[in-house]
Amino acid sequence: MNRPRLLVALLAASTALSAAAATTEYPMRPVRLVVPFAAGGPMDIMSRALGERLTTRLGQQIVVDNRGGAGGSIGAEIVARSAPDGHTLLTGHIGTHAINVSLYPKLGYDPVKDFAPISLIATLPLGLFVNVSVPANSVSELIALAKAKPGQINFASAGSGGPTHMAGEMLKAMAAVDIVHVPYKGNAAGLTDLVAGRVQMMFSNLLTAMPHVKAGKLRAVAISTAQRSPQAPDLPTIAESGVPGYDFTPWYGIFAPGGTPRPVVMKLNREIDTILNAPDLKERFRTQGIDLVTSTPEAFSALIRKDIPKWREIVKKSGARVG
Repeated sequence: MNRPRLLVALLAASTALSAAAATTEYPMRPVRLVVPFAAGGPMDIMSRALGERLTTRLGQQIVVDNRGGAGGSIGAEIVARSAPDGHTLLTGHIGTHAINVSLYPKLGYDPVKDFAPISLIATLPLGLFVNVSVPANSVSELIALAKAKPGQINFASAGSGGPTHMAGEMLKAMAAVDIVHVPYKGNAAGLTDLVAGRVQMMFSNLLTAMPHVKAGKLRAVAISTAQRSPQAPDLPTIAESGVPGYDFTPWYGIFAPGGTPRPVVMKLNREIDTILNAPDLKERFRTQGIDLVTSTPEAFSALIRKDIPKWREIVKKSGARVG
């Protein structure tokens, strides 16, 4: 074998050995899991449950690090700029990886090039809730109220660019109403002001909002997905309540920085798949209105690439702006 070919062969063998070693030895120290939103929300709850079980299976501590702000962009950018060795991960969602790129004019990361998708972890419906003082018991009544009072109905969100924001923007565009977005630092803060009557409506996960409904402080109006939720079967969909075609199903997933070795990505994918398909964990989250799901890295990547142009059109039509 001549010298150039020998060098190529040695390089290929070295790369293969390095990849194998990365899989065998990973993780070599605690793993940081960045959650780009405040503690207490559904993303945080899912991340901590996953982190606890990953700690056991990987033999290294998974440290959840809440880095909220800018619709999840601050935390996502931290991970995008981290070393691609699998020791810094991100729990992202439809906002950080499909919506923000159209919403923020100076996003500090590329949602496709700067990340290695590992697996989807969950989808969950959002409920549409109003303060009990709002004279609307259905979506059609809420739309009529908004049209009668343009610019006077405020809707809270857990942060600009996230699912609770864009669900409202999607309703605004499809129902042709003038409602005003009020972003908060986390779902809990938005719900607090909704209960207090400082804002009139909000899209929220069922887990944190339904207790306020049962306490008589909020009214549940509809669900965001195309099908009714098993956790709230009496709650109609927005599509069947006056806005045909409305369907918003937020997804959540785990990412590594772009360039993370394929063996590390696949090891994490296999572990996450095993954890999230455990019957006890699935049932635990199902009762909270969260459907645990998994995927291949390739399927997850394809979903992101499909959703980016879809949300570009929705953002454009709604006129949503940040900053």
